[in-house]
Amino acid sequence: MTTAFTPKDNAWLAQVDEPILDPGREIIDPHHHLWRKRFDQDYLLEELWGDTQSGHNVTKTLFMECRAFYRREGPEHLLPLGETEAVTEIARHSQANTEGKAQIAGIVAHADLTLAGSDPDKLEEVLAAHTEIAGALFKGIRHAGACDKEPEHLVIPGRAPSYLYGKESFRKGLRQLAARGLSYDTWHYHHQNLDYIDLANAVPECTMILDHFGTPLGVGRFRGSRDEIFREWKQEMRELAKCPNVYAKIGGLAMPDNGFEWHTAERPPTSDEFVDAQARYYHHMIECFGPERCMFESNFPVDRLSISYPVLWNGLKKIAARYSEGEKQALFSGTASKVYRLD
Repeated sequence: MTTAFTPKDNAWLAQVDEPILDPGREIIDPHHHLWRKRFDQDYLLEELWGDTQSGHNVTKTLFMECRAFYRREGPEHLLPLGETEAVTEIARHSQANTEGKAQIAGIVAHADLTLAGSDPDKLEEVLAAHTEIAGALFKGIRHAGACDKEPEHLVIPGRAPSYLYGKESFRKGLRQLAARGLSYDTWHYHHQNLDYIDLANAVPECTMILDHFGTPLGVGRFRGSRDEIFREWKQEMRELAKCPNVYAKIGGLAMPDNGFEWHTAERPPTSDEFVDAQARYYHHMIECFGPERCMFESNFPVDRLSISYPVLWNGLKKIAARYSEGEKQALFSGTASKVYRLD
């Protein structure tokens, strides 16, 4: 059992309507999902375009695996190929448009990396199949490590076993990714940061991308401990930044489990309210990793439960205002293009 709630509708998001800041700035959104009937809503290409065409200059996006469209039969290790098949078709359609809409330029798929310990040929089979299906669109794998002992308090509980990062079979899987020139994305909770630092040091040859700041939780047993968690998190991010193979995808803090409770409010936050609540996380990551190793992300439609797309990117542009033009270019598009090979 997990925490459930009824998502608000588009009219709720539309209560906050702001002029678009810096509308000409190119944005590559390196983290969004596509699915059918989650949170009682579809989020497919038309819905994605509805957000990316809402005022900001979003030219490219990257799809992140989310257990959507899986095959319903066949060998278990090949079931995730259904997601790659469906999203590749959607991406090809996005690239064929002639109206200047955002193109899905990359796919991060799923594979069970622990297969490298028991049956590396199966892992090689699924990686080869992702490549055959998606071609150059296939950029990497996410086998997320998120695991919490109290999933009943979470709206989006992780599926990983405890201490996935420490399993040698899993680390062998990362080495297989690195040998193929593929990147590794992950999502986990803040209390798993030290395990992730150990993983990054153990497999330095693999390019790793940390999603969502390591998800500082603000619900369940962590409710009311935001400042204490932030202090510990700051030190952990400083340590993680010493690993040159790790990049930071900065966004995804408007998920319900972060505890800001915007998803239950009478209206969503303005960009100023977003900045006031979250800017310190962004500035710390940029200070630790440098703009050349950070990329802004939307994490839509998950963060859409709390904030609209145009307001979110207005907030990110306000956070970026203190940085130089070159640093802004890296944060909004350059780092994502480099890490995911989107040129």
